[in-house]
Amino acid sequence: MNISISISNDVSQSANLVVLVNEKTNWKSLESIASPAIAKVIQDKLAKKVNPFVLNSGLETLYVASIDSQKELWQQREIARKFGYQINKSLNVQKIESVALFNATNEAVLAFSFVESLLLSNYEFPKYFTQNTNTKSLSKITIDKNALTKAETSELSILADAVFKARTLVNEPVNFLTSVQMGEEFKKMAKEAGIKIQVFDKKKIESLKMGGLLAVNYGSQEPPTFSVLEYKPAKAKNKQPIVLVGKGVVYDTGGLSLKPTANSMDQMKCDMGGAACVASTIYAAAKAKLPLHLVALVPSTDNRPGENAYTPGDVIRMMDGSTVEVLNTDAEGRMILSDALHYAKRYKPELVIDVATLTGAAMRALGTHATAYMGTANKSVKEKIEKSGFDTYERLWEFPLWEEYGKMLESSIADKKNIGGDLAGMITAGKFLETFTDYPWLHLDIAGAAFTLSESEYRGRGGTGIGVRLLFDFLKNY
Repeated sequence: MNISISISNDVSQSANLVVLVNEKTNWKSLESIASPAIAKVIQDKLAKKVNPFVLNSGLETLYVASIDSQKELWQQREIARKFGYQINKSLNVQKIESVALFNATNEAVLAFSFVESLLLSNYEFPKYFTQNTNTKSLSKITIDKNALTKAETSELSILADAVFKARTLVNEPVNFLTSVQMGEEFKKMAKEAGIKIQVFDKKKIESLKMGGLLAVNYGSQEPPTFSVLEYKPAKAKNKQPIVLVGKGVVYDTGGLSLKPTANSMDQMKCDMGGAACVASTIYAAAKAKLPLHLVALVPSTDNRPGENAYTPGDVIRMMDGSTVEVLNTDAEGRMILSDALHYAKRYKPELVIDVATLTGAAMRALGTHATAYMGTANKSVKEKIEKSGFDTYERLWEFPLWEEYGKMLESSIADKKNIGGDLAGMITAGKFLETFTDYPWLHLDIAGAAFTLSESEYRGRGGTGIGVRLLFDFLKNY
């Protein structure tokens, strides 16, 4: 699963060489790695729309991929990733351990995206198999010196590591990954990256009066936790921190508002995808030494229909003192996130971004191809995160937070209800969260993209690690 990356002055002698080309390729540049005859064969095949393809030349195998430079650059980057997945798959089938890259396009980011995909496509989760199931042979990538810098290859390794950590957290079953255990996993990550961490236990959570988190935990035999991770470099360029908040429901039965098993509850180990995302993002930021002060907050519990479970009709007093009439115990994510969003106020944050597998409505609206988002951050912030969404192909689509949606949450016996009815469920969930904020804020609903039941190219099967690459790119360019 781990792949080393090195830079070489000469990749022409590599037994397995990938060549990226496009319409702007200077074919003379290929003379350093291939004969004029081979270059002519490559041009002829591309003219016949054969793409990608393999050429066997003596002791050398060339994998050639052409990227359509007429498309937008963000689209070209995804084409490069798709090629990376295809070539990774081919290499592993042939049990090939090493490959080299020569970038004959005029875009360095295409080499970056290609290598990114080679790395991400190598993920496996073999922990619970009793026999060796390893299907990944690729262990070394050598890159031509003109393709990527050492800093870029280091960033790629950090990103892949962070995404893998997020995927593994999501893939772990709840009989291992309880809320307490997730806190322990965060401690390991924090130690490795040099991040300050505190994991609050139930007693501390009670002292903070986090009523939403405690209510969801009533039906569980496992205690809740609240993790606080902080990365504060000496020369941070932001005066006030950016706070990332991740939903950490390690398993969601729906509580007394029980979910159906098929195609619903059986996938609910992924309901802490937001927690995995924000913890892995701050981990990557610290490892990459981004010059930003960051905080990650993770409220965590499971949601079960135990004998003391909170019930439809209950009125819960939240950490901020407001009251919530619970009409559906399966709308638990917003209950625990709200306490975390209120807790974030103590940092006087420059920006807060929460990430959550929050609503089925988000999945129904956008499927698995995009993340729904909404919020009160300014236009510049929204434009930057949308650009990061396109550049990483973890695309975003904004939904409104009009005041009429807030009226759908009005209760006759409490300050608000925890659901707004059958319509606009994704938006009313966001509107509910908004009431606990007093700072620039974005809400990302990753319900559709966090988990896949079949292999989704370089995203793999199971936990996708969605949001880590998006947020890292956003923070890097903030």
